[in-house]
Amino acid sequence: MSQVRIGIYGGTFNPIHLGHLRAAEAVAEQLGLARVVFVPSGQPPHKPEGDLADPIAAADLRLRWVRDAIAGNPRFALSPLEVERDGPSYLVDTLTALRRERASERIVFLLGCDAFAELGSWREPRRLLTLADFAVTTRPPEREGNLRDWLPDCVRGDVDLSPDGRVATHREADTRIELVEIRALDVSATDVRARIRSGRSLRYLVPESVREAIEQSGAYPGQGAAMAQDE
Repeated sequence: MSQVRIGIYGGTFNPIHLGHLRAAEAVAEQLGLARVVFVPSGQPPHKPEGDLADPIAAADLRLRWVRDAIAGNPRFALSPLEVERDGPSYLVDTLTALRRERASERIVFLLGCDAFAELGSWREPRRLLTLADFAVTTRPPEREGNLRDWLPDCVRGDVDLSPDGRVATHREADTRIELVEIRALDVSATDVRARIRSGRSLRYLVPESVREAIEQSGAYPGQGAAMAQDE
């Protein structure tokens, strides 16, 4: 009997927006994932702390926004694993814990091709590819290429690539990497934060169920102007 495939979608979600939700839905459909579990980062190790000009919202706020944003989709779920764990939120620790918790399920970690290309700078990158399958998303024609273009040098010797560069299978572990092309929405958390700072509306960029909470949170500079515009 084959294992049920469960997507794990990690990220800062600073804040969560419709692009995140659409990407998760698209990957779940293409790969036949039973669920997608959102795992907001507690202390993102690759993002600087104390940036007053472009801060990271408090972890409890980001967790709440994700919970409210996914509430209407029965395929989506939330894990507070990284927020509740002390110290930096390293993916290798998260996947190790999830493997223990979900031993009967097959884990598929979702990430964009740009993040995948930086995998070599993450903690224990070679071990990461033994802990889960990876679904690497790209959005043609804006981002053309295949796994051969983005595979970090430190793990190239650990996998075998298909001739078309769309699938890589681990030579020792029972894991694989798949390229998943999606039509992602043209929205980013960076743009959302910039709009808040300049007092522009967030409508139709973030879920309406969390828009007001984001604007009233005080987590980002300039929120009073944006909130006033939407009143």
